[in-house]
Amino acid sequence: MSAPTSEWLRAHPQARTIRAAACDLNGVPRGKRMPIPSAEKVLTDGTRFPMSVLNLDIWGEDIEDSPLVFETGDEDGQLFATDRGFVPMPWLDAPTGLLPIWMFHEDGRPYDGDPRHALARVADRYTAMGLTPVVAVELEFFLIDDSTRNLQMPVSPKSGKRRKGAEILSIRALDAFDKFFTELYDACEAMEIPADTAISEAGLGQFEINLVHVADPLRAADDAWLFKMLVKGLARRHGFAASFMAKPYDDYSGSGMHAHFSVLDKDGTNIFDDGGPKGTPVLQHAIAGCLNALQDSTLVFAPHANSYDRLVPGSHAPTSVCWAYENRTAAIRVPSGAPVARRIEHRVAGGDVNPYLVLAAILGAAMNGIEDAELPPAPITGNSYDQNLPQVPVDWKTAIDRFESSPHVPRIFSETLISNLLMTKKQEHRDMQDLTPAEQVEIYLDTV
Repeated sequence: MSAPTSEWLRAHPQARTIRAAACDLNGVPRGKRMPIPSAEKVLTDGTRFPMSVLNLDIWGEDIEDSPLVFETGDEDGQLFATDRGFVPMPWLDAPTGLLPIWMFHEDGRPYDGDPRHALARVADRYTAMGLTPVVAVELEFFLIDDSTRNLQMPVSPKSGKRRKGAEILSIRALDAFDKFFTELYDACEAMEIPADTAISEAGLGQFEINLVHVADPLRAADDAWLFKMLVKGLARRHGFAASFMAKPYDDYSGSGMHAHFSVLDKDGTNIFDDGGPKGTPVLQHAIAGCLNALQDSTLVFAPHANSYDRLVPGSHAPTSVCWAYENRTAAIRVPSGAPVARRIEHRVAGGDVNPYLVLAAILGAAMNGIEDAELPPAPITGNSYDQNLPQVPVDWKTAIDRFESSPHVPRIFSETLISNLLMTKKQEHRDMQDLTPAEQVEIYLDTV
């Protein structure tokens, strides 16, 4: 994509204000509201805010022991527009433009604590080898009436009734909220988010929308980040909440963010395709890398206290470190279909994640495996929950410890990002101990 210009502003003279926003480590948009006259200046000169802003905890508070705060005088970073440029914000009443930005040092170096730069760093490893990841994500979310402490399915605008249970792949469930989904697809088109199929899922009021594959991991992560923002904002316009938290209901499955990827060489050939159902040795290497780093990267795939309520056996979320062909109980699935589309589906991440960090963790681990020419164990068959297999960390503290001591993670993420994320999660882990499960749901419902 070309550098962003002011063309969007000229094409949308009705726009009243803009938002300039970057993604923090928890995936939360952080930034500024500006009048239209300031928009041109942001495009040319960027804007500034403290580097510590991208390293806040889930409550939006400073990290107490972070050197980014008092030790450095809470110094500013410079933020410039990404190549996405302006996108509309259809969930707001007044016409508004959103300008995604990312952070740099004063001398122009990328700020390593910015999660978008973390993904760019991994993408550069592929570019250096003449390779291009082709990436898509599937995002699950819940529509929730949170007007009382008792979370429940919103009333259907069509029937005036509430669903009493889950309805997997139910057309009726989709049609009950047809106005919302119609507006959602219109908004995705306006924001250039490639939304594809929508289905109803296994949870109460749970839905999934797939985004189309794109040959640019940064674009894929941008799409996911903007999509989450859009769904949550638009749902509020309709009088209910949309939540990507991993597990809002004890009795129903949680929400995931499954990531699919293949890799093209400089000629546009899928390097996972051997013309048959098994895939190439490079596919095996990438799978091995993903499996090797999976336990140590679980903190990225399950970043919150509530995330671990989803990762339990028999709940449609993978808990075993294994891979398989066409098997949704495995953490790493190789879907069937035309060989030219041979790809890896990584199924561990919850819906509550930072898309930039998740794609960096997945693609970085796969590249580790490709570079090392490693081979995975044999693919499993049958139900992974019934087999004696290595398990993903089952609690937040274990995941933090594995991330901190990992030999794999430093090959994927910078020292700065690793340090910042660990400080953030340790502070959140400490403070979350004082909250009841209901209070935890309250903080996560809208935030993640």
